[in-house]
Amino acid sequence: MYISKIHIKNFRNFKDNEILFNEGLNVIIGHNNAGKSNLLKALSLVLNTQISKRLGIHDFNKHISLDDLKKHSPKISIFVTITESKDEDSNSDDLVTISNFLTKLESSYEALLTYEFFLPEEEEAKYENALRDLSNINDAWKTIQQNFLRKYVSKIWGGDPNLKQQADGESLQKFDFQFLDAIRDVERDMFSGGNKLLKDVLNFFIDYTIKSNSSENGCDRETKIQKLKKKFQEQSQNLINILKERMKQGKEEILRYTTDTGVSSFENTTLDFDGSLSEEELFSALKLIVKYNSDSNFSIPVTHNGLGYNNLIFMSLLLARMQANSDGEYSGENAKVFPILAIEEPEAHLHPSMQYKFLKFLKGSNKVRQIFITTHSTHITASVDLDEIICLYLDNDKLSVGYPGRVFSSNDEKSKKYVQRFLDATKSDMLFAKKLILVEGIAEELLLPVLAKYLKIVPKKDLEDEHVSVINVGGRYFDHFLKLFDFDETDEYKKYAIPKKVVCLTDRDPMQKRSSDDTYRCCYPFEKNTKSDSDEYKDHAQKYIEKFEKHNNIRFFSQDEKFGKTFEYDLALNNHNSEMLLTDFIINRPILEKLISSKTYEEAKKQIGNTIENKKIKEGLEISGWDDEDKLKALIASIYLNSIQKGENALELSSNLKENLNKNNDNHKAFVVPNYITEAIKWLL
Repeated sequence: MYISKIHIKNFRNFKDNEILFNEGLNVIIGHNNAGKSNLLKALSLVLNTQISKRLGIHDFNKHISLDDLKKHSPKISIFVTITESKDEDSNSDDLVTISNFLTKLESSYEALLTYEFFLPEEEEAKYENALRDLSNINDAWKTIQQNFLRKYVSKIWGGDPNLKQQADGESLQKFDFQFLDAIRDVERDMFSGGNKLLKDVLNFFIDYTIKSNSSENGCDRETKIQKLKKKFQEQSQNLINILKERMKQGKEEILRYTTDTGVSSFENTTLDFDGSLSEEELFSALKLIVKYNSDSNFSIPVTHNGLGYNNLIFMSLLLARMQANSDGEYSGENAKVFPILAIEEPEAHLHPSMQYKFLKFLKGSNKVRQIFITTHSTHITASVDLDEIICLYLDNDKLSVGYPGRVFSSNDEKSKKYVQRFLDATKSDMLFAKKLILVEGIAEELLLPVLAKYLKIVPKKDLEDEHVSVINVGGRYFDHFLKLFDFDETDEYKKYAIPKKVVCLTDRDPMQKRSSDDTYRCCYPFEKNTKSDSDEYKDHAQKYIEKFEKHNNIRFFSQDEKFGKTFEYDLALNNHNSEMLLTDFIINRPILEKLISSKTYEEAKKQIGNTIENKKIKEGLEISGWDDEDKLKALIASIYLNSIQKGENALELSSNLKENLNKNNDNHKAFVVPNYITEAIKWLL
């Protein structure tokens, strides 16, 4: 069996949301305050028998109107559905464990556990009377907190919640829900055998050679263990006797005081020392140490470890205890049937490589039936399958749940594999950001953040401050990634997409197919419509712009249809006289220096040579029909485009633009952000 879904109503930031789970590993991601911790807390309220089930006033979802509060007291409901596993062993105890909670008997069976925190019905009339005349919602919540919260009760129902059948505690005890929160004090539980966690583990694994020997029956194993226990008692008694002998003279001195104070005269009694020593008591003498593999056998206490290593050790001990808890021979009828591990932010103290190793271990472990991990780590998301990721997305107080692995139909396996390979530790940031700008190349990725600072839309802010990530998809591969965000609640697959706002910036890259040739070739904007009337032209952007122009959360933006070509071309087109464009990675820098200082098109045209490409540019401009100002800009943009080395140039240009931003008004130089980028960022924000 496994937890297949949870339905949360009116709990914290969950108003009425259903989250689907996988068998095995579930990695829950999302930006800050999206509800990841709240989700684990909701699971814990239902399945963790070791915690208090009472809640506070701030555990209620506050997006309830005053009118609704007046009609009925607020209630928190959490429904956990448990479903039969695909390859479930018919001899397992799973079905027996949840038999009292079943809502569906046929295969695959389903069971339901429901946590409710509510005001008893007999208090409802008093509640309605107390809120009737209130006109302020804050006063309503204060009244609930002061007069009624103490009367609230919590219940866990098994099966159909309408029947109000309380789940029996014995069955609930079969769930072993272990929760490690993000702020955890691992030193408290792990460094000596006197602490509960380590003591429990040692108690189970002592004599493990015998306990794990499956070739012997249980009685034979128990007999051997009892012999060892008896031998230990005999040996430990010798130690007690040695202590008593060493204390013989001292004891007489101590007891002399009892005689002098009259204690011994009471009913003719005598005081003495005696005792015994069990393995469990001796565990307190054991402490975890770190041994270095060297000739000196150097060792240090675990307390001297870093937090990351100690967290790994702690989680290892926890898994060991879960193994002990689920061992039927060791725990008898108290054995756990369904071990669940929930970890909040395992990356808190772990280096990326350790995160990966720990995750790999968890995925291969058969000691835990289901794992829930909340994380901000792109290294973790890059290491798991898309199917294992659950994305929480909160926008304007509306919570949405996305499932990256479920958006791909069986016909989209190619796209799914491409996205899976692509989502490394850098690119998987697209799943965490609140908003996205997808771009084709490294130049846009490097320059977009600094260009945004030149706009008044986000004054004195970075795109990162607005939780916007710029992701380079490495070409025109938007189709693969947009499946993750192409939300449509009526579609079988799109309903699992993440409905965050996404901008795609794509180059026009106009192409020409001449009447004498069936092949499309790249051309300059000024070459369009300058040849035969039968020539054909197209660009890469227009079909996407039209396709998504009315989409709820996705838009395409590109350069001007008449004058645009590429990102770099447009930068030069809009800043044709800016020296900041001239970095050390410009091939034809001396020529471009002359071009940007030219006052007229004719003057500029004389500065360039007659290479094949330059001839093509000049010929195209001559017959374009454009005015001289547009031709001057296009000439400089064309030469600039053919003179740059993209990655290096973009990096230095970004540095130039940042430096310019920090100059005072007298030295600051104007730089024009291409209009399509301005419009894209406006729409996004």
